[in-house]
Amino acid sequence: MSGTHFDVIIIGAGLSGVGAAHHLQAQRAGKTYAILEGRDAIGGTWDLFRYPGIRSDSDMYTLGYAFRPWTEAKAIADGPSILNYIRETAAEGGIERHIRFGHKVTSSAWSSADAMWTVEVSRNDGERVSFTCGFLFTCTGYYDYSGGHMPDFPGAETFGGRLVHAQQWPMDLDYTGKRVVVIGSGATAVTLAPAMAESAAHVTMLQRTPTYVVSRPSVDAWADKMRARLPGKFAYGLIRWRNVLLGMFFYNFARKHPAKTRERLLGFLRGHLGPDYDIAAHFTPPYDPWDQRICLVPDADLFDALNSGKVEVVTDHIDRFTPTGLRLKSGKVLDADIVVAATGLRLQLLGGVTVQVDGAPVKFSQSMGYKGCMYSDVPNLASCFGYTNASWTLKCDLTCDYVCRLLNHMDGRGYAWATPRKRDPDLKEEPMLSFTSGYVQRAIDNFPKQGSKAPWRLRQNYALDLLDLKFSRLDDGSLEYYRRVPERIAA
Repeated sequence: MSGTHFDVIIIGAGLSGVGAAHHLQAQRAGKTYAILEGRDAIGGTWDLFRYPGIRSDSDMYTLGYAFRPWTEAKAIADGPSILNYIRETAAEGGIERHIRFGHKVTSSAWSSADAMWTVEVSRNDGERVSFTCGFLFTCTGYYDYSGGHMPDFPGAETFGGRLVHAQQWPMDLDYTGKRVVVIGSGATAVTLAPAMAESAAHVTMLQRTPTYVVSRPSVDAWADKMRARLPGKFAYGLIRWRNVLLGMFFYNFARKHPAKTRERLLGFLRGHLGPDYDIAAHFTPPYDPWDQRICLVPDADLFDALNSGKVEVVTDHIDRFTPTGLRLKSGKVLDADIVVAATGLRLQLLGGVTVQVDGAPVKFSQSMGYKGCMYSDVPNLASCFGYTNASWTLKCDLTCDYVCRLLNHMDGRGYAWATPRKRDPDLKEEPMLSFTSGYVQRAIDNFPKQGSKAPWRLRQNYALDLLDLKFSRLDDGSLEYYRRVPERIAA
């Protein structure tokens, strides 16, 4: 084959793409692969997002790779530290030389006659090129890198200050001594508000609806003790499993006992903000815990900023922008020099890549996810998606391991491709995600469905997925295997 054909093509050189490359190198000796990255740098999200205070909202003992221990002091790490961790992983593993930067994949087409994907790419220099591969592995996350969700704010064109979106942070933005309004209540907003307050004159976090927030130390004292006393990899594994189990316990408790969980979360807030703060208005959502993701506040930085008066939370609706700020539905006016829209993401499947199978366009909204990583009736294609209730990398590590196991299974038996098929007449369709968050609800109809039972059920449970993806049978009756002929063969 020419230099444009590979056994596997990975799309995306972010956290999951670099992880996928490591697994392929470790478990698929002698096989070829390439990473096609549309941008000019490694890191994905952690290179794209540049807003003040950018950090993880999961601990790095679970957000870090299973194969490479996190050794920095902070368990809740800042964005530059995470980016450096990804880059070091790529450099140490020799993964960098497999990355083709400035190669944005626009479309892909599967041919059963050739048992091959053809991937069309637009390069940064304007040239269009194509590659072929036997297996396509998308590690593009689930949101649109070209921009976040920007509501159509009435009167925005009259605003005399500067309106920016957090996802497209301008490097020339100087907010020193300025009055800032951050619109939003999610992870980005609760990160931005205290970070900008360090030099801004005042920061207002304007939200329509409160979000559950919880504080935890950025440094894990117990983990530090284990790392000091035990061998590095053993300590990392122990800490990782402890954090996984604690996260699973808290999530399951919250879903089974929402009222008790709500009261505990609000009790923690009263301890941070004092009895006089209006927690009911500003930190008591109208939904149960984990109907949307709970926001992490490391080292109580947001609460400290609120107590100091540098940050204020306002819960209201925007009536319109004015030349000097915003007027709210209540009649309140917020003066601002800078307004930051932390208003969420635009979800996008497979990085916007269009897909065809034997000449027919794939409508993913009509497909069903298989084991949380493949799609019904789509051959030799897998995607990395992390958990919504735990660290992203936990599920990605399992997915990468499963893909390698599947490819080795196919090689060992002479199969050219594998395709998930829905043959169960009792299988019912359900939404892929049950979150009520706006960014999910705006796009969920365009995403694949999940099924009412395994292997089509999307489980937000690391322990169950570990057993399934690492040890389950690969000939489960739903994944069908083919040689380089049209007829299906038994597994």
